[in-house]
Amino acid sequence: MTIKMAPWLLLVTNLPGRNSTLRMRVWRALKAAGGGLLRDGVYVLPNSADARRVFEEQGSEIKEKGGMVHILTFDADSAEQNSALSALFDRSAEYREAVSRLEALKREFSKLREAEARQRLSAVSREVSAIWARDFFPGESHGQIESVLADAEQALNARFSPDEPRAAHSKIPRRDRKNFRSRTWATRKHLWVDRVACAWLIRRFIDAQAKFLWLERIKDCPKRAVGFDFDGAEFSHVDAKVTFEVLVASFQLEQDPGLTQLGALVHHLDTGGIPMAESAGFAALMTGARLLHKDDDSLLKSMTPALDSLYATYSAPRES
Repeated sequence: MTIKMAPWLLLVTNLPGRNSTLRMRVWRALKAAGGGLLRDGVYVLPNSADARRVFEEQGSEIKEKGGMVHILTFDADSAEQNSALSALFDRSAEYREAVSRLEALKREFSKLREAEARQRLSAVSREVSAIWARDFFPGESHGQIESVLADAEQALNARFSPDEPRAAHSKIPRRDRKNFRSRTWATRKHLWVDRVACAWLIRRFIDAQAKFLWLERIKDCPKRAVGFDFDGAEFSHVDAKVTFEVLVASFQLEQDPGLTQLGALVHHLDTGGIPMAESAGFAALMTGARLLHKDDDSLLKSMTPALDSLYATYSAPRES
């Protein structure tokens, strides 16, 4: 792995007295942020705005308790020193442990109920996301865990949603919303993330008066209904895009940052890939909603506020 010479940020602290509680709290916070420990009270991070914010937050608390704090930037004197500093951030062992846990979990899917399987996969996914957040020099291990995580998610969906559509290989045609007003839309019953998000998208952005049919059997789909998220449907997976993303592209909604972010979330939960911060929480919420609402109309109604809230969050201007 080739690592560019990069400026570093150093936090030098001297905590007052024998304040072990403060010392432990600072250590845990800096460890969670990925800080490298050079010696007791001396931490290093690759220089960035986030790293400085982390150091300043911990420094403020130390100062409030009467301690000493210095935050310094510096460049490595040599490639050897730079490599030694970078080695403090090697996450290979953490990735190996996560891979082992994912492989073991995949072998247990056949013995688990869906809710437990999804909860346990979500827990590992959160841990992987935390590793990614502090992996400042991603290498081969990063790519490996991404692949293993995607395989686990696909195995879980194959176990509990075996009728997931196969991706078509074609160009996504552009559609005019005026031709899709007050239509009946049909998809497979017992909604999961892609289907519930698609139904929300249809009602919010495409066809406000849409009616939905939840199909027990795909062959029972009425000819005049607009099918989505099943093989042979008018709207379904195309290449790497899940149905939600296909609908966004079909109706020229790609310029909406809220829908783009929501599409990334749906994509991860439906077919795997890079987790988002909200992935595990949304999956847990969706799993619980499916347990509480056996009727798909009430399931969609219960999930609509969550999707509205996520869309509002994703659409809000980002703080610089």
